[in-house]
Amino acid sequence: MVQQIILRNLEKPPIKNLEEDLHWFCDSFGFSSGRDTEKTATRIIISLLENLSNDEMVSSESLATDLEIKTSRVNHHLRNLNDSGLLYRKKRLIYLRGGSLKTAVQEMRKDSERILDELENIAEEIDTLMGVKNR
Repeated sequence: MVQQIILRNLEKPPIKNLEEDLHWFCDSFGFSSGRDTEKTATRIIISLLENLSNDEMVSSESLATDLEIKTSRVNHHLRNLNDSGLLYRKKRLIYLRGGSLKTAVQEMRKDSERILDELENIAEEIDTLMGVKNR
């Protein structure tokens, strides 16, 4: 499985505001960057959270209906959100990893630490093979 975690160091909103905090959260992970000028990924996350807080089952079709966009477009963004480790799919339903944003971030942190540990180990091997010394 390919996993892509993007981290952007952005200034937090100066005033506590749920909508701005959600946008900052999503922008910090790069969910709504690039060609996503309508911030569809952020809108999907907000809709997902609203549905989950009401104990509703969430599918790509229900998100598409909520957001009034095509299911194929929702699925595109869900694949990216799944690849980041924020959420996962089981059959036709969508779940937030760990059941909350906080737990999802904790799991993503563990993922990134595993990736960096592996990179560090290989980097050390390459340094040794190439004769590069650590200071």
